[in-house]
Amino acid sequence: MSHYNFSKVTPEMEKLSQLCINSHNIDPELYVKYDVKRGLRDLNGKGVLAGLTDISEVCSAKIVDGVSVPCDGKLYYRGIDIEKIVEGFISENRFGFEETVYLLLFGKLPKKEELAGLSTILGEFRTLPTNFVRDIIMKSPSNDMMNILARSVLTLYAYDDSADDTSIPNVLRQCMELISLLPVIAVYAYHSYNYYKNGGSLVIHKPQTQLSTAENILFMLRPDSKYSALEAKILDLALVLHAEHGGGNNSTFTTHVVSSSGTDTYSSIAASLGSLKGPKHGGANIKVVQMFDDMMKNVSDLTDEEQIKDYLVSLLEKRGFDNSGLIYGMGHAVYSISDPRASILKKFVRDLSIEKGMEKEYELYTKVERLAPVVIGEKRKIYKGVSANIDFYSGLIYRMLGLPSELYTPIFAIARVAGWSAHRIEELLNKNKIIRPAYMAVADRKEYTDIADR
Repeated sequence: MSHYNFSKVTPEMEKLSQLCINSHNIDPELYVKYDVKRGLRDLNGKGVLAGLTDISEVCSAKIVDGVSVPCDGKLYYRGIDIEKIVEGFISENRFGFEETVYLLLFGKLPKKEELAGLSTILGEFRTLPTNFVRDIIMKSPSNDMMNILARSVLTLYAYDDSADDTSIPNVLRQCMELISLLPVIAVYAYHSYNYYKNGGSLVIHKPQTQLSTAENILFMLRPDSKYSALEAKILDLALVLHAEHGGGNNSTFTTHVVSSSGTDTYSSIAASLGSLKGPKHGGANIKVVQMFDDMMKNVSDLTDEEQIKDYLVSLLEKRGFDNSGLIYGMGHAVYSISDPRASILKKFVRDLSIEKGMEKEYELYTKVERLAPVVIGEKRKIYKGVSANIDFYSGLIYRMLGLPSELYTPIFAIARVAGWSAHRIEELLNKNKIIRPAYMAVADRKEYTDIADR
């Protein structure tokens, strides 16, 4: 019996693909003619208003004399400035992710006993079903951890006797379990991949109920389970800054769209994971690191700013790196002058670079952060400012922490599932109407032709 190779594109498929391409192309001028906002954004990057949210706010402009003027970016979780949230737990030498989860889910900062209670619940939920690791993660290793995350989340549906119950108490329980379990699944998925695909050692450390989410990631990931206080605190900070970013980002909007259909929590979160996997969204930090690796190979003198600018120009002209025309980590759909998350991370990157002996890498990043907006301004027609976004520094932080690149996007997911959970509950409570935007049909009407006459 012949076996079809699903991973191979045959000459027949190449021929069919050209027919497919020809039948799907839409004249770009039609988007202008019918005033269609591609990407649901206008030319200034402002999103089409699609809903209301009480969970977070992303600000990139302020009104001065009745006119919208760009300003330093601000991010608010439940109305509280993210910079103040970070200052609070950093100054008290605490971890902040669990506090952020509480704030996003319940709308207020927790009291000491409330935070302890939540941490206890998350710790107790950090246990996968019997044989789940063996049967679901170990037996089907993948080159992409995001795929394993999505597959594992969907499989957890089968272990839940109340999987389709969309009452808020049950959805909250499911969401809190997933917030607890995603770090475990991601780390175990990486160890399985590293063992089967790379020939590495198989490491399975049980998560510790008394440790924070960030500590558990490092504890489970490293063979010796050791980590420094600075490493854990910076990873925790990254989780806090990635936890939520308004209702309009691609993966969170996916949460709203899928939840509006009335489907189960596992399907909703798996769909959001599929969105986050994309290199234009959660996968961007890997691209930043790969871009810098390519830069270090192709720029002979990394202290020469003109050589660095020439390299950046080659990126924009699609002559360098992946020929995408992008300088990864620069620019954002909303922020123009600055991304507050990048600004916060940058303050701590230098300390970590000193601990890890990677000051030169840090200095190179700061040069590119300064030079890239200049180059983009010279080569592109831009409608708003360009600044470094959170992906610009998060990849560098993960590299300094010795995290494998395969886990960069899953760590984003580990954080953002907190925001997705809050938005899913918000959608179920307030909308009660399936999200169904309109698309204008632009195909010409045609008569049906009998098969013999085609």
